[in-house]
Amino acid sequence: MQENIITLATPVFIALIMLEMFIGRRRGEAHFHFGDTLNSMGLGVLSQITFVFFQLFFFGIYAWVEQRFSLFDVPNTWWAWLGGLLLYDFLYYWLHRSGHEVAILWAAHVVHHQSERYNLTTALRQTSTGPFLAWIFFLPLAILGIPLNMFITILLIDLLYQFWVHTELIGKLGWFDRVFVSPSNHRVHHATNTIYLDKNYGGILILWDRLFGSFMEEKEEEKVVYGTRSPLRSWNPLKANIEVYQSLLHDTRQASRWSDKLRIWFKHPGWQPAGSVSHSPFVLHHPAFEPELPLSWKWYCGIQFMILLLITTHFLAVGHIVSMANGVLYGCWLGAGLVVIGGLTERRFSYLWLEVIRLIVTAGFVQFTGNWFGEFSLPTLAQHAVTLIVVCSLFSLFFLFKETDKS
Repeated sequence: MQENIITLATPVFIALIMLEMFIGRRRGEAHFHFGDTLNSMGLGVLSQITFVFFQLFFFGIYAWVEQRFSLFDVPNTWWAWLGGLLLYDFLYYWLHRSGHEVAILWAAHVVHHQSERYNLTTALRQTSTGPFLAWIFFLPLAILGIPLNMFITILLIDLLYQFWVHTELIGKLGWFDRVFVSPSNHRVHHATNTIYLDKNYGGILILWDRLFGSFMEEKEEEKVVYGTRSPLRSWNPLKANIEVYQSLLHDTRQASRWSDKLRIWFKHPGWQPAGSVSHSPFVLHHPAFEPELPLSWKWYCGIQFMILLLITTHFLAVGHIVSMANGVLYGCWLGAGLVVIGGLTERRFSYLWLEVIRLIVTAGFVQFTGNWFGEFSLPTLAQHAVTLIVVCSLFSLFFLFKETDKS
Protein backbone atom coordinates (compact mmCIF):
# COMPACT_ATOMS: atom_id res chain seq x y z
CA MET A 1 0.00 0.00 0.00
CA GLN A 2 2.70 2.48 0.98
CA GLU A 3 4.69 2.03 -2.23
CA ASN A 4 1.49 2.52 -4.28
CA ILE A 5 0.70 5.81 -2.55
CA ILE A 6 4.29 7.05 -2.93
CA THR A 7 4.26 6.07 -6.61
CA LEU A 8 1.00 7.95 -7.18
CA ALA A 9 2.32 10.96 -5.25
CA THR A 10 5.59 11.12 -7.21
CA PRO A 11 4.19 13.10 -10.18
CA VAL A 12 2.68 15.58 -7.70
CA PHE A 13 6.04 15.90 -5.93
CA ILE A 14 7.83 16.53 -9.23
CA ALA A 15 5.23 19.09 -10.32
CA LEU A 16 5.58 21.00 -7.03
CA ILE A 17 9.38 20.87 -7.26
CA MET A 18 9.20 22.32 -10.78
CA LEU A 19 6.85 25.03 -9.51
CA GLU A 20 9.26 25.86 -6.68
CA MET A 21 12.12 26.11 -9.20
CA PHE A 22 10.05 28.42 -11.41
CA ILE A 23 9.01 30.72 -8.57
CA GLY A 24 12.55 30.82 -7.19
CA ARG A 25 13.95 31.85 -10.56
CA ARG A 26 11.29 34.51 -10.98
CA ARG A 27 12.36 35.92 -7.62
CA GLY A 28 16.04 35.69 -8.54
CA GLU A 29 16.71 33.21 -5.72
CA ALA A 30 18.98 30.18 -6.18
CA HIS A 31 17.50 27.39 -4.05
CA PHE A 32 18.59 24.50 -6.27
CA HIS A 33 21.85 22.99 -7.44
CA PHE A 34 21.81 20.22 -10.06
CA GLY A 35 23.98 17.73 -8.17
CA ASP A 36 22.24 18.32 -4.86
CA THR A 37 18.79 18.00 -6.42
CA LEU A 38 19.62 14.75 -8.20
CA ASN A 39 21.29 13.37 -5.07
CA SER A 40 18.30 14.18 -2.85
CA MET A 41 15.85 12.60 -5.27
CA GLY A 42 18.14 9.60 -5.72
CA LEU A 43 18.28 9.02 -1.97
CA GLY A 44 14.49 9.11 -1.91
CA VAL A 45 14.34 6.51 -4.68
CA LEU A 46 16.90 4.32 -2.90
CA SER A 47 14.93 4.48 0.35
CA GLN A 48 11.81 3.23 -1.45
CA ILE A 49 13.77 0.41 -3.07
CA THR A 50 15.21 -0.81 0.22
CA PHE A 51 11.89 -0.47 2.02
CA VAL A 52 10.40 -3.06 -0.33
CA PHE A 53 12.62 -5.58 1.47
CA PHE A 54 12.29 -4.13 4.96
CA GLN A 55 8.54 -3.53 5.06
CA LEU A 56 7.82 -7.17 5.89
CA PHE A 57 10.09 -6.76 8.90
CA PHE A 58 8.78 -3.28 9.84
CA PHE A 59 5.06 -3.95 9.38
CA GLY A 60 5.36 -7.64 10.24
CA ILE A 61 6.52 -6.94 13.78
CA TYR A 62 3.76 -4.34 14.18
CA ALA A 63 1.08 -6.78 12.98
CA TRP A 64 2.43 -9.59 15.20
CA VAL A 65 2.32 -7.39 18.32
CA GLU A 66 -1.12 -5.98 17.44
CA GLN A 67 -2.62 -9.44 16.92
CA ARG A 68 -1.24 -10.93 20.14
CA PHE A 69 -0.94 -8.11 22.66
CA SER A 70 -3.51 -5.43 21.70
CA LEU A 71 -5.53 -4.17 24.66
CA PHE A 72 -8.52 -2.85 22.73
CA ASP A 73 -10.51 -3.52 19.59
CA VAL A 74 -10.20 -0.07 18.00
CA PRO A 75 -13.24 0.75 15.81
CA ASN A 76 -13.10 2.39 12.39
CA THR A 77 -14.46 5.76 13.56
CA TRP A 78 -13.37 9.37 13.03
CA TRP A 79 -12.28 9.76 16.63
CA ALA A 80 -10.15 6.59 16.41
CA TRP A 81 -8.44 7.96 13.31
CA LEU A 82 -7.89 11.35 14.91
CA GLY A 83 -6.63 9.82 18.14
CA GLY A 84 -4.36 7.46 16.22
CA LEU A 85 -2.90 10.34 14.20
CA LEU A 86 -2.26 12.42 17.33
CA LEU A 87 -0.59 9.51 19.11
CA TYR A 88 1.46 8.63 16.03
CA ASP A 89 2.65 12.23 15.74
CA PHE A 90 3.57 12.19 19.45
CA LEU A 91 5.58 8.98 19.04
CA TYR A 92 7.15 10.32 15.85
CA TYR A 93 8.35 13.35 17.84
CA TRP A 94 10.27 11.04 20.19
CA LEU A 95 11.64 8.96 17.32
CA HIS A 96 12.79 12.11 15.58
CA ARG A 97 14.26 13.60 18.76
CA SER A 98 16.06 10.34 19.53
CA GLY A 99 17.39 10.40 15.98
CA HIS A 100 19.34 13.51 16.97
CA GLU A 101 20.29 12.45 20.49
CA VAL A 102 21.31 8.78 20.05
CA ALA A 103 24.27 8.05 17.78
CA ILE A 104 23.00 4.82 16.22
CA LEU A 105 19.69 6.50 15.32
CA TRP A 106 21.48 9.59 14.01
CA ALA A 107 23.48 7.27 11.72
CA ALA A 108 20.19 6.52 9.94
CA HIS A 109 18.59 9.95 10.17
CA VAL A 110 21.65 11.95 9.05
CA VAL A 111 20.77 11.28 5.40
CA HIS A 112 17.86 13.70 5.66
CA HIS A 113 20.12 16.51 6.88
CA GLN A 114 23.12 16.22 4.57
CA SER A 115 21.91 18.65 1.90
CA GLU A 116 23.39 22.13 2.11
CA ARG A 117 20.36 23.44 0.21
CA TYR A 118 16.78 23.56 1.45
CA ASN A 119 13.98 22.91 -1.00
CA LEU A 120 11.25 20.38 -1.70
CA THR A 121 13.77 17.80 -2.91
CA THR A 122 15.24 17.85 0.61
CA ALA A 123 11.99 16.27 1.80
CA LEU A 124 12.70 13.31 -0.47
CA ARG A 125 16.11 12.64 1.13
CA GLN A 126 15.21 9.65 3.24
CA THR A 127 17.23 7.00 5.01
CA SER A 128 17.53 3.45 3.73
CA THR A 129 18.45 2.06 7.16
CA GLY A 130 15.87 3.76 9.41
CA PRO A 131 13.35 0.88 9.46
CA PHE A 132 15.81 -1.31 11.41
CA LEU A 133 15.02 0.45 14.70
CA ALA A 134 12.15 2.88 14.00
CA TRP A 135 9.49 0.20 14.57
CA ILE A 136 10.30 0.16 18.30
CA PHE A 137 8.83 3.63 18.79
CA PHE A 138 5.45 2.75 17.28
CA LEU A 139 4.70 -0.41 19.23
CA PRO A 140 2.43 1.49 21.69
CA LEU A 141 0.00 1.95 18.77
CA ALA A 142 -0.03 -1.80 18.18
CA ILE A 143 -0.52 -2.52 21.87
CA LEU A 144 -3.48 -0.12 21.98
CA GLY A 145 -5.01 -2.01 19.07
CA ILE A 146 -4.60 0.36 16.11
CA PRO A 147 -5.07 -1.99 13.09
CA LEU A 148 -2.18 -2.34 10.65
CA ASN A 149 -4.05 -0.71 7.74
CA MET A 150 -4.95 2.26 9.92
CA PHE A 151 -1.34 2.52 11.12
CA ILE A 152 0.02 2.51 7.55
CA THR A 153 -2.46 5.19 6.44
CA ILE A 154 -1.68 7.38 9.44
CA LEU A 155 2.06 6.94 8.77
CA LEU A 156 1.55 8.11 5.19
CA ILE A 157 -0.53 11.13 6.25
CA ASP A 158 2.19 12.23 8.66
CA LEU A 159 4.92 11.59 6.08
CA LEU A 160 3.17 13.35 3.19
CA TYR A 161 2.35 16.37 5.35
CA GLN A 162 6.05 16.95 5.93
CA PHE A 163 6.81 17.35 2.22
CA TRP A 164 5.56 20.94 1.86
CA VAL A 165 7.46 22.34 4.86
CA HIS A 166 10.82 21.87 3.11
CA THR A 167 10.95 25.21 1.31
CA GLU A 168 12.41 28.69 1.71
CA LEU A 169 9.72 30.29 -0.45
CA ILE A 170 7.13 30.40 2.34
CA GLY A 171 7.78 32.78 5.21
CA LYS A 172 6.21 32.89 8.65
CA LEU A 173 2.51 32.04 8.91
CA GLY A 174 1.40 33.68 12.15
CA TRP A 175 -0.80 31.52 14.40
CA PHE A 176 -0.16 28.48 12.20
CA ASP A 177 3.52 28.50 13.22
CA ARG A 178 2.51 28.29 16.87
CA VAL A 179 0.47 25.10 16.44
CA PHE A 180 1.73 23.21 13.41
CA VAL A 181 5.06 22.34 11.86
CA SER A 182 5.57 24.97 9.18
CA PRO A 183 8.34 25.86 6.71
CA SER A 184 9.73 28.41 9.16
CA ASN A 185 9.72 25.93 12.04
CA HIS A 186 11.30 23.18 9.98
CA ARG A 187 13.99 25.42 8.52
CA VAL A 188 15.21 25.80 12.09
CA HIS A 189 15.31 22.02 12.43
CA HIS A 190 17.65 21.70 9.43
CA ALA A 191 20.04 24.39 10.68
CA THR A 192 23.62 23.88 11.79
CA ASN A 193 23.71 27.23 13.63
CA THR A 194 24.40 26.72 17.33
CA ILE A 195 21.31 28.69 18.36
CA TYR A 196 19.06 26.42 16.27
CA LEU A 197 20.81 23.08 16.73
CA ASP A 198 18.61 20.09 17.64
CA LYS A 199 15.28 21.93 17.72
CA ASN A 200 11.75 21.52 16.30
CA TYR A 201 11.31 17.76 15.96
CA GLY A 202 7.54 17.70 15.36
CA GLY A 203 6.01 15.95 12.35
CA ILE A 204 2.64 17.71 12.05
CA LEU A 205 2.28 19.47 15.40
CA ILE A 206 4.93 21.82 16.76
CA LEU A 207 3.07 21.71 20.09
CA TRP A 208 5.19 18.74 21.18
CA ASP A 209 8.33 20.88 20.91
CA ARG A 210 6.72 23.67 22.90
CA LEU A 211 5.61 21.16 25.53
CA PHE A 212 8.96 19.36 25.89
CA GLY A 213 11.31 22.34 25.58
CA SER A 214 12.76 21.75 22.11
CA PHE A 215 11.10 24.65 20.27
CA MET A 216 13.03 27.49 18.68
CA GLU A 217 11.59 30.25 16.51
CA GLU A 218 13.34 31.28 13.31
CA LYS A 219 15.02 34.65 13.78
CA GLU A 220 15.49 37.24 11.07
CA GLU A 221 18.91 38.23 12.42
CA GLU A 222 20.20 34.63 12.36
CA LYS A 223 20.04 33.25 8.82
CA VAL A 224 19.79 29.47 8.74
CA VAL A 225 22.84 27.56 7.47
CA TYR A 226 21.87 24.09 6.24
CA GLY A 227 23.64 20.74 6.27
CA THR A 228 25.43 18.78 8.97
CA ARG A 229 28.41 19.60 11.16
CA SER A 230 30.37 16.87 9.39
CA PRO A 231 29.61 17.63 5.71
CA LEU A 232 29.25 14.59 3.46
CA ARG A 233 30.89 16.24 0.41
CA SER A 234 29.74 13.52 -1.96
CA TRP A 235 26.80 12.71 -4.24
CA ASN A 236 27.19 8.96 -3.64
CA PRO A 237 23.89 7.67 -2.13
CA LEU A 238 25.59 4.60 -0.65
CA LYS A 239 28.20 6.73 1.10
CA ALA A 240 25.43 9.03 2.34
CA ASN A 241 23.75 6.10 4.09
CA ILE A 242 26.83 4.55 5.68
CA GLU A 243 29.07 7.54 6.55
CA VAL A 244 28.07 7.79 10.22
CA TYR A 245 28.05 4.01 10.68
CA GLN A 246 31.64 3.99 9.39
CA SER A 247 32.58 6.74 11.82
CA LEU A 248 30.98 4.87 14.73
CA LEU A 249 32.82 1.69 13.80
CA HIS A 250 36.10 3.59 13.63
CA ASP A 251 35.53 5.18 17.04
CA THR A 252 34.51 1.80 18.45
CA ARG A 253 37.77 0.20 17.30
CA GLN A 254 39.75 3.09 18.80
CA ALA A 255 38.07 2.85 22.22
CA SER A 256 39.98 0.71 24.73
CA ARG A 257 37.20 -0.15 27.20
CA TRP A 258 34.24 -2.35 26.23
CA SER A 259 31.85 -0.06 28.10
CA ASP A 260 33.02 2.86 25.96
CA LYS A 261 32.66 0.80 22.78
CA LEU A 262 28.97 0.39 23.67
CA ARG A 263 28.44 3.98 24.80
CA ILE A 264 29.71 5.31 21.46
CA TRP A 265 26.59 3.86 19.78
CA PHE A 266 24.05 5.06 22.34
CA LYS A 267 25.42 8.37 23.59
CA HIS A 268 24.88 11.71 21.82
CA PRO A 269 26.34 11.82 18.28
CA GLY A 270 30.00 12.81 18.42
CA TRP A 271 30.54 11.53 21.97
CA GLN A 272 33.99 10.02 22.58
CA PRO A 273 35.65 8.52 25.62
CA ALA A 274 37.86 10.74 27.76
CA GLY A 275 41.31 11.10 26.26
CA SER A 276 40.23 10.44 22.68
CA VAL A 277 41.37 12.70 19.88
CA SER A 278 38.59 15.23 19.26
CA HIS A 279 37.10 15.81 15.83
CA SER A 280 37.93 18.89 13.79
CA PRO A 281 36.10 22.03 14.94
CA PHE A 282 32.96 22.95 13.02
CA VAL A 283 33.04 26.03 10.78
CA LEU A 284 29.57 27.48 10.23
CA HIS A 285 30.21 29.27 6.96
CA HIS A 286 32.20 26.88 4.77
CA PRO A 287 32.18 26.43 0.99
CA ALA A 288 29.32 24.17 -0.08
CA PHE A 289 30.07 20.95 -1.93
CA GLU A 290 28.79 21.91 -5.37
CA PRO A 291 31.27 20.80 -8.08
CA GLU A 292 30.63 22.32 -11.47
CA LEU A 293 29.26 20.05 -14.17
CA PRO A 294 29.16 20.73 -17.94
CA LEU A 295 25.73 20.97 -19.51
CA SER A 296 26.27 17.77 -21.51
CA TRP A 297 26.97 15.83 -18.30
CA LYS A 298 23.87 17.31 -16.69
CA TRP A 299 21.71 16.18 -19.59
CA TYR A 300 23.14 12.69 -19.50
CA CYS A 301 22.78 12.31 -15.72
CA GLY A 302 19.30 13.81 -15.76
CA ILE A 303 18.01 11.54 -18.52
CA GLN A 304 19.53 8.42 -16.97
CA PHE A 305 18.04 9.33 -13.61
CA MET A 306 14.57 9.74 -15.14
CA ILE A 307 14.91 6.32 -16.81
CA LEU A 308 15.85 4.77 -13.46
CA LEU A 309 12.96 6.58 -11.78
CA LEU A 310 10.49 5.17 -14.29
CA ILE A 311 11.91 1.66 -13.88
CA THR A 312 11.72 2.06 -10.10
CA THR A 313 7.95 2.56 -10.37
CA HIS A 314 7.80 -0.89 -11.99
CA PHE A 315 9.98 -2.34 -9.24
CA LEU A 316 7.74 -0.89 -6.54
CA ALA A 317 4.66 -2.26 -8.27
CA VAL A 318 5.99 -5.82 -8.60
CA GLY A 319 8.37 -6.04 -5.64
CA HIS A 320 5.89 -8.04 -3.58
CA ILE A 321 5.39 -10.75 -6.21
CA VAL A 322 8.92 -11.44 -7.48
CA SER A 323 11.17 -14.03 -5.87
CA MET A 324 13.55 -12.79 -3.19
CA ALA A 325 16.65 -13.60 -5.26
CA ASN A 326 15.43 -11.79 -8.38
CA GLY A 327 14.02 -8.95 -6.29
CA VAL A 328 17.40 -8.41 -4.62
CA LEU A 329 19.13 -8.53 -8.02
CA TYR A 330 16.63 -6.02 -9.43
CA GLY A 331 17.02 -3.70 -6.43
CA CYS A 332 20.83 -3.91 -6.52
CA TRP A 333 20.81 -3.05 -10.22
CA LEU A 334 18.72 0.06 -9.51
CA GLY A 335 20.94 1.00 -6.56
CA ALA A 336 24.09 0.55 -8.63
CA GLY A 337 22.65 2.86 -11.26
CA LEU A 338 22.02 5.53 -8.64
CA VAL A 339 25.58 5.17 -7.31
CA VAL A 340 27.03 5.54 -10.82
CA ILE A 341 24.90 8.61 -11.54
CA GLY A 342 26.11 10.06 -8.23
CA GLY A 343 29.72 9.58 -9.32
CA LEU A 344 29.00 11.13 -12.71
CA THR A 345 27.49 14.24 -11.09
CA GLU A 346 30.86 14.65 -9.35
CA ARG A 347 32.44 14.30 -12.83
CA ARG A 348 34.59 11.36 -11.77
CA PHE A 349 36.27 9.80 -14.81
CA SER A 350 36.25 6.26 -13.36
CA TYR A 351 32.44 6.33 -13.22
CA LEU A 352 32.26 6.75 -16.99
CA TRP A 353 33.74 3.27 -17.29
CA LEU A 354 31.40 1.92 -14.60
CA GLU A 355 28.50 3.35 -16.58
CA VAL A 356 29.73 1.62 -19.74
CA ILE A 357 29.84 -1.68 -17.84
CA ARG A 358 26.37 -1.12 -16.36
CA LEU A 359 24.85 -0.43 -19.77
CA ILE A 360 26.52 -3.36 -21.55
CA VAL A 361 25.57 -5.81 -18.79
CA THR A 362 21.96 -4.58 -18.91
CA ALA A 363 21.64 -4.99 -22.67
CA GLY A 364 23.48 -8.31 -22.63
CA PHE A 365 21.23 -9.76 -19.93
CA VAL A 366 18.08 -8.77 -21.79
CA GLN A 367 19.28 -10.06 -25.15
CA PHE A 368 20.55 -13.41 -23.86
CA THR A 369 17.65 -14.18 -21.49
CA GLY A 370 14.76 -12.44 -23.20
CA ASN A 371 13.37 -11.40 -19.83
CA TRP A 372 13.66 -8.73 -17.16
CA PHE A 373 15.48 -10.02 -14.07
CA GLY A 374 14.26 -13.56 -14.50
CA GLU A 375 10.63 -12.70 -13.79
CA PHE A 376 9.06 -10.88 -16.73
CA SER A 377 9.23 -12.10 -20.30
CA LEU A 378 10.01 -9.27 -22.71
CA PRO A 379 8.57 -9.23 -26.24
CA THR A 380 11.08 -8.72 -29.05
CA LEU A 381 10.06 -5.07 -29.45
CA ALA A 382 10.78 -4.39 -25.77
CA GLN A 383 14.16 -6.11 -26.03
CA HIS A 384 15.05 -3.94 -29.01
CA ALA A 385 13.90 -0.84 -27.10
CA VAL A 386 16.25 -1.65 -24.21
CA THR A 387 19.11 -2.21 -26.66
CA LEU A 388 18.36 1.06 -28.45
CA ILE A 389 18.43 3.00 -25.17
CA VAL A 390 21.75 1.38 -24.28
CA VAL A 391 23.28 2.14 -27.69
CA CYS A 392 22.14 5.79 -27.52
CA SER A 393 23.54 6.05 -24.00
CA LEU A 394 26.89 4.57 -25.05
CA PHE A 395 27.01 6.98 -27.99
CA SER A 396 26.43 9.87 -25.57
CA LEU A 397 29.16 8.57 -23.26
CA PHE A 398 31.60 8.68 -26.18
CA PHE A 399 31.25 12.46 -26.27
CA LEU A 400 31.61 12.71 -22.47
CA PHE A 401 34.87 10.74 -22.76
CA LYS A 402 36.06 13.17 -25.46
CA GLU A 403 35.19 16.18 -23.29
CA THR A 404 37.17 14.67 -20.42
CA ASP A 405 40.21 14.11 -22.67
CA LYS A 406 40.13 17.75 -23.81
CA SER A 407 39.96 19.07 -20.25
